[in-house]
Amino acid sequence: MAAPTHILVFRFSALGDIAMTVPVTRLLLAQYPDLRVTVATAAFAAPVFEGIDRLHVHAVDTKGAHKGVAGLMRLRQELPRDVDAIADLHGVLRTTILRGLYTFSGIRKAVIDKGRTQKAALTRVEHKVFQPLPSTFQRYADVFAALGRPVDLDGVLDLGIHGDHAQRAGRSAIGIAPFAKHPEKTYPLESMKEVVRMLVADGTTAVLLFGGKAEAPLLEQWASDLPGVRSVAGTMGFREELAVIAGLDLMVSMDSANMHLASLFGVPVVSVWGSTHPFAGFYGWRQDPAHIVQVDLYCRPCSVFGNRRCYRGDLACLHSISPVMVVDRIWQALGRL
Repeated sequence: MAAPTHILVFRFSALGDIAMTVPVTRLLLAQYPDLRVTVATAAFAAPVFEGIDRLHVHAVDTKGAHKGVAGLMRLRQELPRDVDAIADLHGVLRTTILRGLYTFSGIRKAVIDKGRTQKAALTRVEHKVFQPLPSTFQRYADVFAALGRPVDLDGVLDLGIHGDHAQRAGRSAIGIAPFAKHPEKTYPLESMKEVVRMLVADGTTAVLLFGGKAEAPLLEQWASDLPGVRSVAGTMGFREELAVIAGLDLMVSMDSANMHLASLFGVPVVSVWGSTHPFAGFYGWRQDPAHIVQVDLYCRPCSVFGNRRCYRGDLACLHSISPVMVVDRIWQALGRL
């Protein structure tokens, strides 16, 4: 069977997982000049794909026009008619239904293997199988390989987008993204504020704080309390925020989308890990494992996504990490220690 020439990719959410598709699709298109890709994804995520030649984004609105089975049928009619393969990088009920709408089309289809059994063994309370699992990047690449388009993940990658470094003003620019979706992945905020205070103490470092609109008041207070600190939370659109991230010297994040967004631009990331673990396969693209901040505990990891409550009840995985540990790792990553 001939290799496909136009692949339709499904990956509707979440932002970090969508961002992880970017380096894989960049490499895919670079390695196959005859190929086109259409990515069906959330409209807000479209800027992460900008500048990729032969890639088109089709916006999906799962809460509006494309909600429910009727909405998915509408989406099916909207999508390009000339695709000859479907790469389902999401593997959820919506994309399963959508794939089913192509049953009689003759289009080749492949779906991600999420490794649920392996991940369950990694995160169970007793008799853990504590070993690294394939990265999500590799799982995405495996889908394209099943369609006859294998991807060399070690290939040369043009990052494509470069940031504006104007905010540095002669100082190192460090981004701090202190929030995650779940408390079990969020470093205690009082400790993170101490990290920020230590970073700006000598006046050689500018810190930019990242968060959503809900977190903006707290981050604005931090910026008011500490010289050399500026909050960008809620002050700009996503495209503009990406340009700021691209111009950083380093990003500090949780196991969250900001780690993946910074990775898209080759920005080194110091990531703080709590209930989750890089072994589950969600570490940032080509990030140095030496930049990870975590403590070894018998109970880690207890969750793949951080959405399980700490069964110990003390979140020792996060409270055992001191601000000094984080700051030392930052200076090491910047070559200043």
